[in-house]
Amino acid sequence: MASKSAHVSAARSLGDSCDQLGGNPIDRAYLARFTLGNAALEREVLQLFADQVPLYVQALGAARSRKAWKDAAHTIKGSASAVGAWRLARFAEIAERVDVEAELALTEGHRDEAVAAVATAGTEVCRFIERLLGCV
Repeated sequence: MASKSAHVSAARSLGDSCDQLGGNPIDRAYLARFTLGNAALEREVLQLFADQVPLYVQALGAARSRKAWKDAAHTIKGSASAVGAWRLARFAEIAERVDVEAELALTEGHRDEAVAAVATAGTEVCRFIERLLGCV
């Protein structure tokens, strides 16, 4: 990660795609295709995802080795992509690139910045799911 503002730049570039999705943290049309239009399956997938996101973010924050970090970030990216949580998936993809064993990642705060960005996007998705499931 070349600069501390990489996550900020990524967030700005995501603005356009987020606007195309109506600002929702989950692409509901994608999710409907993924679940073949089955509303009960969609609810189940969303609930499982919302239950797991905090655990995934916790694993990312606790990761100290390069492998543990990449595994945690990759898991978040894949899970988020599966439900259409594109912003969260993008931040996890960026986090995957942080070399947590490098001195630079620690001294310039790249590791902490990546965890914070993923955690914020994860919280946003979970709140959206909570509101969505509460209304359905």
